[in-house]
Amino acid sequence: MAELRQTPSGGFDVGFAGDSYNTAVYCTRALSIDGQVSNADPVGYVTCVGYDPLSEAFVSRLENEQICTKQIVRDEACNLGIYSVSTDAAGERSFHYWRNSSAARQMFSAGESSVSLPDARIIYLSGISLAIMSPNARRRLIDYLKTRSTHKQSLVAFDSNYRPKLWESKEVAQQTIAEMWEFADIALPSIDDEMDLFNDKSEMAVIERFSSGKRVATAIKRGHRGPVSPQIPAENLPQFRPAEKVIDTTAAGDSFNGAYLATFLSGASEEECLLAGHQCASHVVGVRGAIAPR
Repeated sequence: MAELRQTPSGGFDVGFAGDSYNTAVYCTRALSIDGQVSNADPVGYVTCVGYDPLSEAFVSRLENEQICTKQIVRDEACNLGIYSVSTDAAGERSFHYWRNSSAARQMFSAGESSVSLPDARIIYLSGISLAIMSPNARRRLIDYLKTRSTHKQSLVAFDSNYRPKLWESKEVAQQTIAEMWEFADIALPSIDDEMDLFNDKSEMAVIERFSSGKRVATAIKRGHRGPVSPQIPAENLPQFRPAEKVIDTTAAGDSFNGAYLATFLSGASEEECLLAGHQCASHVVGVRGAIAPR
């Protein structure tokens, strides 16, 4: 989406952001060596955009970030979604959205994009990705991902990223996200999202819920306190240093996901993946906007 960020003078700067895009950017940067990504192992982005100037600029930005754009679909009738963001003194955010005519809402609704995705070691998506789709497109995509995971064609990584206003109802969100957790290979939830969505009484209840199943990896994000994983005893968790400064918490979880997945792809241990994600997020919250300068 196009991001409108208010400036101290009262105007707005225009950038681009969005949970899956943020994750793709930080994953690509973490995989790069001396600023260059190997052509043999790129990060690709799947979405739908329009032909409007903001859509054109967004695709150019993806290419500048060395993210593959071959799977992007164009829609003549829709445009790129827009949102504005402002932050308070503690770095907490408030948003306003203009996304009813967003082309991304048309994803997987018709054509080849509805039944296939490119070969990938990991396919990442979030609850926001699912929430903005039509019910039929959502159902089609979940069935497809379940097949890819079951047949070990790709690992499915998922972050519930619960945003109530995007869903038809809390019940639909619960059913959909619970189904995703049944087969997702890599779980990247935030503790507050899970407690809010599933009415868990405590953080331990969330952790215990994610202890079941045969996931490849699990990282439950807890903000400045650092992540936990049911696969690692509490006494063996690394020491997570809080960020030195917090200016803007936008993309904290997304940047964690990107660095975590890049480190996972390198074959590192779960402890190393958790540390990499936390360190990246700690840096990102110290700058304004979702995408930190390189």
